[in-house]
Amino acid sequence: MPQPTETRPAERLASAAADCDVLVVGGGINGAGIARDLAGRGWRVVLCEQDDLASHTSSSSTKLIHGGLRYLEHYEFGLVRKALLEREVLLRSAPHIMGPLRFVMPHDPSMRPAWMIRLGIFLYDHLARREVLPGSTGVDLRRHPVGAPLKDRFTRGFIYSDGWVNDARLVVLNALDAVAQGASVLTRTACVAAQRCGEGWTATLQGRDGMRRTLRARALVNAAGPWAERFLRDAARPAHGEALATRSLRLVQGSHIVVPRCFEHDHAYIFQNPDQRIIFAIPYEDAFTLIGTTDVELGGDPAQARISADETAYLCEQASRYFKKPVVPSDVVWSYTGVRPLLDDASGDPSAVTRDYLLETHAGSGAPLLSVWGGKITTFRKLAEEAADELGRLLGEARPAWTSGAFLPGGDLSAWIGPAQRPDTDFERFVAELRRRHAWLPGALARRYARAYGVRVERLLGAAAALADLGAEVAPGLYEAELDYLRREEWALDADDVLWRRSKLGLHYSAAERERVAAWMNRMGDGRTPA
Repeated sequence: MPQPTETRPAERLASAAADCDVLVVGGGINGAGIARDLAGRGWRVVLCEQDDLASHTSSSSTKLIHGGLRYLEHYEFGLVRKALLEREVLLRSAPHIMGPLRFVMPHDPSMRPAWMIRLGIFLYDHLARREVLPGSTGVDLRRHPVGAPLKDRFTRGFIYSDGWVNDARLVVLNALDAVAQGASVLTRTACVAAQRCGEGWTATLQGRDGMRRTLRARALVNAAGPWAERFLRDAARPAHGEALATRSLRLVQGSHIVVPRCFEHDHAYIFQNPDQRIIFAIPYEDAFTLIGTTDVELGGDPAQARISADETAYLCEQASRYFKKPVVPSDVVWSYTGVRPLLDDASGDPSAVTRDYLLETHAGSGAPLLSVWGGKITTFRKLAEEAADELGRLLGEARPAWTSGAFLPGGDLSAWIGPAQRPDTDFERFVAELRRRHAWLPGALARRYARAYGVRVERLLGAAAALADLGAEVAPGLYEAELDYLRREEWALDADDVLWRRSKLGLHYSAAERERVAAWMNRMGDGRTPA
């Protein structure tokens, strides 16, 4: 099975195939998903990403696999149904990095009336078939544990189902599967120019060290997310001067805060706000609560997006409307901002802009170009499938879809636990089996490895039979064997790749501990053995 064993950008760039069928620009969830789908259908694929995989929007979501209950108010029934259909497909494909999650909506009589909420949740339950996720129910918040953290005025609520996901690892797993199917994945490599020349595209790729290489592709996919419009205007060049940038993106900044745990149970909350928006409060990384998100227009460079003091205050204020214990800005231990590239529909309200996607093709007088506009993480697989179908049509080589029943790397637990039953219980059985086979692993570490890597944990552990076999403990619970695995097989080149994208260990470490990880990664990047 091919694996991304190279660790230096220049080496990866030099080893890329000179010619391919499709060049995919953008290493977020849509680009990685499209590369995976295309490669699995037998096309020669190269994916390039200017930064690390999932560096931007795709690691900055609310970490949910959901249909979008609030989109029903905007009559986006097609989008909601499409997302609901995908929930269980995704949950089955990677039970180690995603799972079911129950949501509590306290009823505030000053907001939407109870009948409207009941109708919305009824539609949410029935727009698509459910096999894994339980249906909705009413709840007396005065008697149920989920009511304990809430102010006494909230006496009634509703509980429904969606799912959570480790968004950044979802991108990495798609990239790993793309490589397993024969694709080349080049991180820290920008497509600085793409010229349509007759029956193909000639692209110039540039690594971080300034090294450039020309690559020829039969088709080009623009999956650059917030940079999709800019890529068409600045880098892509048609053969005869026709305009490629025919759409406008509306960049909406969504910020999140992480605070110490606000409640002890395993449910999440969805809160209605006086401005008709909603926010989520979600159990996160065992010791924390994730609260988000905002919807703020962004006019500058997406790479420079940062949470503002006003956004922090807004999230704290809205959460404090519901929780007995107020959430204040000084509670925030971490925050992040993602930029959602939404299709500009001239709506005056950023929260009302459609989250659906559009695949726009431009064949012109030569080679195909497909641009991805908008989208959400829940529908990435379907988006990728439709993109591959369309590229097959444009290339005159229709090939069957394959991902709807396929596992993502590490997700097929059957060799360890037997036939699949339910994704959540299957994962718990897998954890138990991992601990049985490797009784020397501390329980918390075994669970973290299971969550991050699934059955690929054996690639990390190798022949290890004791903790000492994993090498030095660079930071609490982080051993050299894992860092080496992430460098060798998951494109991790620096501490941020490890601490904030391949994991969220950065939340649990002190500044000194994070610096030790950075020093180890820097020494390995220099080709020196860590002291």
